[in-house]
Amino acid sequence: MPAVNFRALRPLRTLALVGALVVPAGLTACSYNENLGRQQVLLVDPSALSQQGAQAWAQMKQTSKVSNDAAANARLRRIGGQIVGASGLGGQAWEYAVFEDSSVNAFVLPGGKVGVTTGMMAFAANDDELAAVLGHEVAHVMANHAAERYSQSALAQVGAGLVGAATQNAEGGVVQALGRYAAPALQVAVLMPHSRQHELEADRIGLDLMVRAGFSARRGVELWRRMAARGGASTPAILSTHPSDAARVQQLDAYIATRGYS
Repeated sequence: MPAVNFRALRPLRTLALVGALVVPAGLTACSYNENLGRQQVLLVDPSALSQQGAQAWAQMKQTSKVSNDAAANARLRRIGGQIVGASGLGGQAWEYAVFEDSSVNAFVLPGGKVGVTTGMMAFAANDDELAAVLGHEVAHVMANHAAERYSQSALAQVGAGLVGAATQNAEGGVVQALGRYAAPALQVAVLMPHSRQHELEADRIGLDLMVRAGFSARRGVELWRRMAARGGASTPAILSTHPSDAARVQQLDAYIATRGYS
């Protein structure tokens, strides 16, 4: 993923953080996600991260070279549009860019910003394989994974900060703690790799999306199989937080069989 200087990005305002994070019942706010079939702790509305995602996206395009390959960009927008249409998220504006980078990688930022490296574009042998990648990335948005990661990080970091703040003025201590840990939590939500649970959830939802969009799940999973076969130090960053590569492919194959996908 292209590097971003988060010091240049404005964190969420402290007042907004107070409202979002300091909630009753021990700093918890649960929400049921139908796409995941489970409860999530969300202390910030997913849309609240869109501005930060847009800022990070703009900086990436300034500091990293965007490919001017018209065919590659058109292919990305075409398949991305089909996946987004299948997701039901077509009501928001999506933006796609191919970045000049030989690494095999792709990412999504809050607010519907999808980046794919030239390395990934070349590695994807067919449209089904590229659809598998884009389905995985759009699935992270459907699952509210960025907001969930933000919330998990904020809870951990603010909880530690409030221990020290308890000996200070109560309100002032809370504000200081939230202000101190807002930027690190934001960085976790926008840039850092997703957890293994999130990655596996995105795998499954991504397969559902690509099938709805008219692509072959079995052909698409070949991309993950070939990426896993690379192994060693050359393992792509997109695989870095998964269980073992072999286990991941096995789970994908099992899910395809369960769903009866072709």
